[in-house]
Amino acid sequence: MIFKGTATALITPFTDDKVDADALDTIVDFQLKNGVSALVVLGTTAETATLSEDEKEDVVKRVVRRAKGKIPIIVGTGSNCTQHAVDLARRAQTLGADGLLVVTPYYNKCTQEGLVRHYDKIAKSTSLPILCYNVPSRTGVNMLPKTFFRLLDNDNIVGIKEASGNMAQILEYIALCQDRASIISGDDALCVPTMAMGGDGVISVASNAFPRYMSDMTNCVLKGKYAIASKMQLDLLPFVNALFCEVNPIPIKEVMSLLGFCKHDVRLPLCEMSQSNATMLEKELERIKNLANISPNMTIGQRI
Repeated sequence: MIFKGTATALITPFTDDKVDADALDTIVDFQLKNGVSALVVLGTTAETATLSEDEKEDVVKRVVRRAKGKIPIIVGTGSNCTQHAVDLARRAQTLGADGLLVVTPYYNKCTQEGLVRHYDKIAKSTSLPILCYNVPSRTGVNMLPKTFFRLLDNDNIVGIKEASGNMAQILEYIALCQDRASIISGDDALCVPTMAMGGDGVISVASNAFPRYMSDMTNCVLKGKYAIASKMQLDLLPFVNALFCEVNPIPIKEVMSLLGFCKHDVRLPLCEMSQSNATMLEKELERIKNLANISPNMTIGQRI
């Protein structure tokens, strides 16, 4: 198991279309101070598809330098080319990753058998623990629970980030695999329901801005405080809906800008939010900040 609780899917801050290293340091320090269980680098929220290979390496090195030995650092190394995914996995291990997040191959639309062979080859190329990542809305392929179960013959495939949004499928994953693997919610909105049914945590977008809130919420579930966790989840839900009113990570970049962490810059083909959505998001941000007393230790928007 790589982690339990909340892992933050880190944004990549930009200034003038360059990675803002100082802002990234500030965000990582903010996460460490506010209790997250792990950091995910080069995931979907990081706009990884728009980063050069040199930028990816620099981002990983910087996060490793800042957080290594404090909490696990999980690096996204997925690709729609199996050999490229193998090369990325090996490179991440060399750079100091503690685990890998490997998305299902996109665009190719492989079969379930193809998924098994793809992950088998990656698993044999590294000794690091691997979280598979199922997000069919982005990749065009849905990893079925029985397919993932087959992959558990690889000792270093230890869990899955399940972001299908299909609660029935998530429950099937838990029923079939929870004794042998971690089932991690890939949706902030389904965090508590997934964990209450036996899941182990969440890889969160919202925790970029509210790491203490998300950590407190998941820790409540882990401690059996379901009523508190449920209230926190329901209170968070309108903000989460606003956070995904446009494609991730456009809204979370806007939130982090409003909180003073970085500019709201994204890279093409992503672009800035519409004004109407930005106004709505700002209102929801103010509302959730005012609910911080539910999570009394939370530090919001404070530069480290």
